[in-house]
Amino acid sequence: MDSEEDGARGGRLPPWLRRKLPCGFLCAQTRNTLKKHKIYTVCEEAGCPNRLECFSKKTATFLVLGKVCTRACGFCDVDFSNSPSPPEKEEPGRVAQAAKALKLNHVVITMVTRDDLADQGASHVAETIRKVREGLPHASIEVLTSDFSGDRHLIDVVLEAEPEIFNHNIETVRRLTPRVRHRATYERTLRLLSYAHSCNRASFIKSGIMVGIGEREGEVEETIQDLYSAGCSIITIGQYLQPKKGRLPVKSFVHPKRFKWYEEYGYSIGVRTMYCAPLVRSSYNAHLLKESNIKGELSRG
Repeated sequence: MDSEEDGARGGRLPPWLRRKLPCGFLCAQTRNTLKKHKIYTVCEEAGCPNRLECFSKKTATFLVLGKVCTRACGFCDVDFSNSPSPPEKEEPGRVAQAAKALKLNHVVITMVTRDDLADQGASHVAETIRKVREGLPHASIEVLTSDFSGDRHLIDVVLEAEPEIFNHNIETVRRLTPRVRHRATYERTLRLLSYAHSCNRASFIKSGIMVGIGEREGEVEETIQDLYSAGCSIITIGQYLQPKKGRLPVKSFVHPKRFKWYEEYGYSIGVRTMYCAPLVRSSYNAHLLKESNIKGELSRG
């Protein structure tokens, strides 16, 4: 690829990352619903660049177990503490009420990592899935979890609630993992995904990668291959954007043509659904995966 296709180094945002932000009644309505039910979202807590767009479509990714994480990953904007507040027993019910109020057909539930809890939050996540299913029996449910320190029994607790999609992000390539992720490891993530796939409880296994933090193209392809071998049928790839000062800096802005290259590579080795573009995030347009019957009919790039 030529220099344009390879993207730009740090600095000002390139044109493909600039867009008019949506606003209006539906966006405000979504925020009011979340506030009414005292719900946290990863959209707000992690400073997702797509949050206004998603709110304007009356959708959001619910963040459970509070808004303070016990890991301090270099890329993440979520607050850190070794001893967050105890989980709120009413939270799973509130999430279900908010999902119902928003009339969601596909509900995405994620979590902060809670290494401080005996079960690392697994039972709380499972209870949230069950409550959502009770309130919205016809909706599909996607769960994005921590690595539970690799404890298969805790993964079982979540899978027994039978989410349609089980997601755990590998985040970056093998070489950069120690710098990008706190306590998590590349191999542990692959083992977790492989185990979840082998359980045959979730219909689809999903993972995501960020680019623009110093990875090499061949390393991204290796990670796609590793995820496919671990059983992932859905892989997302998006541009990393530094959420605030003190977090990992952006090394390069990857050109949309390079995202297309990664997408085509994934399809060439057999991945069922690749969703790759600069503003793609793990839960961005997650409902489209269901609506397209996971046939890879998403907009490519």
